[in-house]
Amino acid sequence: MTSSDTPAVRLSDVRLDRGGRTILRDIAFAAPAGSITAILGPSGSGKSTLLAALTGELPPVSGAVEVFGQPVPQRSRALLEMRKSVGVLLQGNGLLTDLSVADNVALPLRTHTKLTDALIRRIVEFKLNAVGLRAAADLYPRELSGGMARRVALARALALDPPLMLYDEPLTGLDPIASGVIMSLIQRLNATLGLTSIIVTHHVHETLPIADQAVVIANGSLVFAGTPTELENTADPLVRQFLRGEPDGPIAFDTAKRTEAA
Repeated sequence: MTSSDTPAVRLSDVRLDRGGRTILRDIAFAAPAGSITAILGPSGSGKSTLLAALTGELPPVSGAVEVFGQPVPQRSRALLEMRKSVGVLLQGNGLLTDLSVADNVALPLRTHTKLTDALIRRIVEFKLNAVGLRAAADLYPRELSGGMARRVALARALALDPPLMLYDEPLTGLDPIASGVIMSLIQRLNATLGLTSIIVTHHVHETLPIADQAVVIANGSLVFAGTPTELENTADPLVRQFLRGEPDGPIAFDTAKRTEAA
């Protein structure tokens, strides 16, 4: 049992490497329980690498990653147990095309619980209703629009009632209306279910209105952490370049130059 003031997620001086190269270094921030944190940054800045550290896929070279006051385990069995308390909405949805919507949502329940089929059906109905898709239970992924598929994936991520939700670029490929629906759902579900949410994205203007805090990573390190208002008022040239989408500035567009800067 953790104290009520223990952050849901805490990273302390974390360094993350891939392929023998340091992707992120000196990353330190905390996500309070019940909050929505936006992790922002340009493409290739290491946002997905940071997400891999939160799920335990990528152990840090140094520093500590904690979820609900406990270090993310590296042993497979302990890591599997930890992951049951973390829901992940994948960028590509990850729906199985040969399963119906209902069966996709039911998959985590059938894999990780011993609940009866009748109870699983009730839970699936509840989860689909929560994302406004109860009537779509018998459809297949190929019959869904992009926004509907993203909501089904969200319902599946919520199937085991995880207290922590991680969103990997949740607006990729969606039109403005579908994007607004997803952002509204994330905000409403976070409040009604008492979740903690971390959104990894480069969609600044759509995400900041629902975020309690924002973290910006660029050039291999954390360059800002604070409230959305503080972010919008910052005078930091690196952060301003990202927010304004300017091609020239301290964030290099060329990958080789960005690597050299890191």
